[in-house]
Amino acid sequence: MNKLFVPAFAALALAATPVVAQPTDILNASYDIARELFDAENAAYTASGATVTVNQSHAGSSAQARAILEGLQADVVTFNQVTDVERLVEGGFVSDDWQTEFPNNAAPFYSFPSFLVRVGNPKNINDWGDLASEGVQVIFPNPKTSGNGRYTYLAARAWANEEYAGDEAQVEAYLTKLFSNVPVFETGGRAATTAFTERQLGDVLVTFEAETLAVTKLLGDDQYQPVTPSVSFLSEFPVAIVDKVVDARGSRDVAKAYLDFLFTPEGQEVAAQNFHRVQEETVAAAHAETFPEIRLVTVEDEFGGWDQVASEHFADGGLLDKVFINQ
Repeated sequence: MNKLFVPAFAALALAATPVVAQPTDILNASYDIARELFDAENAAYTASGATVTVNQSHAGSSAQARAILEGLQADVVTFNQVTDVERLVEGGFVSDDWQTEFPNNAAPFYSFPSFLVRVGNPKNINDWGDLASEGVQVIFPNPKTSGNGRYTYLAARAWANEEYAGDEAQVEAYLTKLFSNVPVFETGGRAATTAFTERQLGDVLVTFEAETLAVTKLLGDDQYQPVTPSVSFLSEFPVAIVDKVVDARGSRDVAKAYLDFLFTPEGQEVAAQNFHRVQEETVAAAHAETFPEIRLVTVEDEFGGWDQVASEHFADGGLLDKVFINQ
């Protein structure tokens, strides 16, 4: 071929190559109580000029991970525990280095297990030890299906480890009594809230602080009041791109742009307005009065990291099963 015609030929070839359009929608698979949060985040994202439609799927975080492994075509996940993202890593859906793709180990905001009681706190529930008292009914979701429930278990165990100086027999006895005080284990956090507020089950709801504050605002402090325990467990809410899905759909760029928005001051402001504690310092300072001080323990300091938690506590026959079985 004459070299003079190569550039023109190449230009014609490029012009003839079809341009693959970016998808105009993505699916965010999220945890159970995050409906209102992501309704607000998605509206703010659209207002920022984004043209992509973000569809939502909500269920217990562990149930969502299982659904994706079984075929749910989620482009992104906004979960409430690292272990559920790691299940997707193990299944080949998310890259090994997912925590390096976004700031703060890919966690835009955080919360912790806290209490919600009926106005006046008739059972005088102030700390974790009160949840194991005789005659107290406790509502929280099943740790087998809900990240929310797993955080509750870990927070209660962290308190007990301090209270009983690491005596495993006393810790296990406390947790067994706490679990026996639960009249029904709902599959997710929102179902637990519904059981407490609409079905009027239990004396105390244990759920993320974001939910206790939101319920108090929505239903009124003349009916409910949040209680902050002496110590709780840092609950970071990780996000990740589902590589296997975005690569098949061609939606990686729009998926990343959406998750990037959650870390911007605008996205952080929306989270703080929805009672999630945020990482951006200016936004956090502006909402400081909303959030009481609390001492939080971390999975690394208290339990040696998520891998150790998964093998020692949440594996079949692990420490969590012991407090269920002993009921």
